Amino acid sequence: MAKRDNLMRLTRFKVAEKRRQVDQLQMMLGEFERMAGELDAQIANEEKKSGITDITHFAYPTFAKAARTRRDNLMNSVGDLRIQMNAARIALEEASAEHANAEKLEQRDAGEGRQVAVA
Repeated sequence: MAKRDNLMRLTRFKVAEKRRQVDQLQMMLGEFERMAGELDAQIANEEKKSGITDITHFAYPTFAKAARTRRDNLMNSVGDLRIQMNAARIALEEASAEHANAEKLEQRDAGEGRQVAVA
C-alpha cells in the first residue's frame, strides 16, 4: 500500500508541476503581448509626431525603428512560447491521464482489500 501512496503522491506532484508550468507560460504570453501592444502604441505615436511612416525613409525616427525591432523580437518570443505552451499542455494531459490511472489502481486495490476483509 505504501508503494501505491507514493505513486499517488508522485502523480499528483507531476500534475501540479505541469499545471504550474502551463500557468507560468500563459502569464508570460500575456505579458509579452501587452508589452508588444505598448510598443505598437509608442511606434504609432512617434510616427505621428514625425509625420513619417515609411521605415526606409532617411528621417524615420530612430526610437520608432528601435521599438519596431524590440516588438518584432517580442512577437518572435511569443511564437516560441506558444510552441512551448502546446508542449506543456500535452505534458499536462499525459500527467493527468497517468494520475487517473493511478487513482483507478488505488480504487481497485481498495476494493480488493474490502473483499478480502469480508471473506
